[in-house]
Amino acid sequence: MQITIVGGGSYQWTPELLADLLSTASLEGAHIVLEDVEPAPLEKMRALGDMVNQALGSGATITTTTDQREALEGSDFVIVTISTGGFGSMAVDLDVPARYGIHQSVGDTVGPGGINRALRNVPVLLGMARDMEELCPEAWMLNITNPMTCLTRAVLRQTGIKAVGLCHEVGNWVIDFALALGSPVDAITTTVAGVNHLPVVTELRVEGEDGFEILRRWVEDAGGLPSLAPSPGREAAEDFSTLDFVRRHVLKLTLLDRWGALPAAGDRHIAEFVPWVLTEESGQGGSYNIELTSIAERQKHQDGYIADVDAWLAGTKPLQTWFSGELPAQVIDSLLTGEARELPCNIPNAGQVPDAPKGAVVESICVVDGSGIRGRDVAPLPTPFAELVRRHVAVQELTVTAALERDRSLAGAAFLLDPLAGRGDLHRTEQMVAELLGGTEAWLPFAADR
Repeated sequence: MQITIVGGGSYQWTPELLADLLSTASLEGAHIVLEDVEPAPLEKMRALGDMVNQALGSGATITTTTDQREALEGSDFVIVTISTGGFGSMAVDLDVPARYGIHQSVGDTVGPGGINRALRNVPVLLGMARDMEELCPEAWMLNITNPMTCLTRAVLRQTGIKAVGLCHEVGNWVIDFALALGSPVDAITTTVAGVNHLPVVTELRVEGEDGFEILRRWVEDAGGLPSLAPSPGREAAEDFSTLDFVRRHVLKLTLLDRWGALPAAGDRHIAEFVPWVLTEESGQGGSYNIELTSIAERQKHQDGYIADVDAWLAGTKPLQTWFSGELPAQVIDSLLTGEARELPCNIPNAGQVPDAPKGAVVESICVVDGSGIRGRDVAPLPTPFAELVRRHVAVQELTVTAALERDRSLAGAAFLLDPLAGRGDLHRTEQMVAELLGGTEAWLPFAADR
């Protein structure tokens, strides 16, 4: 059994993936290949993997390489966690739109940053998938790279590779809800329909009780949504209390109030799907308790991940051997053993999201077992959410086509149709797009056409 992690030098993702894989009984004795374009972090990750392997008695072997084709050859599962252009390209994604009055809270899924990120990542994942067709045609690609929808869609549209997008947002929200409830996670069941980072919960049950009614009571107990905006002297909230929960999820609870369903992703992601949250009037999301994440803050986070790895290797911090809650190891285990799990997955729409086009990659609760991955439910969306999802699917499809066909005109249309990227004056938006494409030209599929 060979599992390859492309982007295996990631200080953020690889330690968690290694802990999960090496603690999964069905993967005992597996061969794990870590591949990255940067050789320096690979040696740290291999050493860390060896320590975790020994601590857990997993009997695995771990090797590293900077040769992607070598890493893919003979693989059974390929986990993808990459960032084409790194912080340099991400800085362009955030800084250029900000100069045009479009401030993004994340900038990796939709909006100007998400579209630009898709344009440079699609060719990379497509090249990887074509190598897989040659070197490991039966392998699964497990994609955790953003923008997840566009990248997974491109691979499935252009190759015969089995691929799925795996995101922790729904699971993390359910855990957060369970902590505030004081209930076990398995007491909560959800029905989900949407796209990645806008996975709309259309039904929420807590041991038979309507979970939406529970949330509405919490909002009422907190004094209602308008009173939740930051203000001096506001009452402190105990961590993971119902008040703390409501304050950290103001946007999604506002959407539940207005549209009757609830997106189960972080508010920072949801904010970029609608044009009326990240505005001057809201303090760029401040009235929804949303903070913008700058490149400087991302670098601080990265420094923290590196410090953790160095501390584990030095033995000055307890080694991470516990299960992280990420999805790849769970999916691999179910595909191998046949043990059925119900997990949020991003796969082609076969009717599980009836408001989205067939074949588009959508997010829903899926059954994963020895037969593969398939949607569990058919979940119609409330009309406002249905229209929002359709618009974003259209933009994502256009973005994928622009990347595949190396078409700058189609790329420009995608920016203009996106609710956040295209909300300004036509000519200023076109100037912004020109700066975005120019600033990341080295990584774009149509750079040579200029």
